[in-house]
Amino acid sequence: MFTRTDFWIGLIVGTIAGAFGYKMMSEQSARAIAPAMPVAPGVGEPPLDELMRQKERLEDLIAERQQSVVKE
Repeated sequence: MFTRTDFWIGLIVGTIAGAFGYKMMSEQSARAIAPAMPVAPGVGEPPLDELMRQKERLEDLIAERQQSVVKE
């Protein structure tokens, strides 16, 4: 078995493929664990007036929900 060339070629190719796969997996998991790049302030944030409208809407929805719970 150990004297056959096919065995040694397969062992070498399998070892290289396993090492390459392990390296790729560890790099991918390191990227997934690392925190996202910080975003510059003001980029992608909604304007203050939009936030205030959403806040008022949420407060209205909460009040309606509380009213319906009290009536039941």
